[in-house]
Amino acid sequence: MKGIIGAIAGDVIGSAYEFNPTRDYNFELFTPKSTFTDDTVLTMANAQWLLEDEQHTHETLVAIMLDLCRRYVDRGYGGRFAGWIRSNNPQPYDSFGNGSAMRVSPVGYYASSLDEALELAKISAEVTHNHPEGIKGAQATAAAIFMARHGKTKQEIKDYVTGAFGYDLSRTLEQIRPTFTFDETCQRTVPEAITCFIEGEDYEDVVRLSVALAGDADTIAAIAGSIASAAIDVPNEISQPVIALLSDEFCTTLLRFNELVAKREQEAL
Repeated sequence: MKGIIGAIAGDVIGSAYEFNPTRDYNFELFTPKSTFTDDTVLTMANAQWLLEDEQHTHETLVAIMLDLCRRYVDRGYGGRFAGWIRSNNPQPYDSFGNGSAMRVSPVGYYASSLDEALELAKISAEVTHNHPEGIKGAQATAAAIFMARHGKTKQEIKDYVTGAFGYDLSRTLEQIRPTFTFDETCQRTVPEAITCFIEGEDYEDVVRLSVALAGDADTIAAIAGSIASAAIDVPNEISQPVIALLSDEFCTTLLRFNELVAKREQEAL
């Protein structure tokens, strides 16, 4: 199974280790603490936005995000974003947190061109994360997904992301791991997540490498997993337990979004 399930599964698997970090590659994929977090709620918001708003407006995205976040209130929202949710007039707050990248995967699957992926990623980010680094993190992730979907090699993706966004992807995970710490910025998680995708051999390997960095586990795994699932199937033994944890509403959105992506791909042939 390909698609945004890769981001959701990364979130669910990483959720048990976000505040209980591990450097053990052989950690349990699913534990009694495994659940979907704000990463999944906001990924679903982006998917619903692309399903419902052909004009791709900021206003519709904000309305959908507020509705879902206010109904799924206990999913671990960051402090500033939680304030945005509660606001009567929510405005962007110049954030460069990795929330912009964790939620952007639907854009990478929906877009019909790289330029469209970059533009939609910008809109997706800037309703909250309008700092240049916040926008860059979303765009780099969406671009990597789009390129992986269209058969670009890992080296081609690496070269593009390095050239277009200035991220340093020269370090290996072996070099990154010893000094890596919990960090919620795009600058310190998006390059590392992309490196996990580049070094990973299959979907499970990508997610295990992401969580075993002992950082912001659910978000790094969501970002890396969202790219990996554009090129590599998420195995049933991972996707099925994840889907079982989702609400009926989210399962319906996931199905409808996959159908939309398939339709757009067919129309492009």
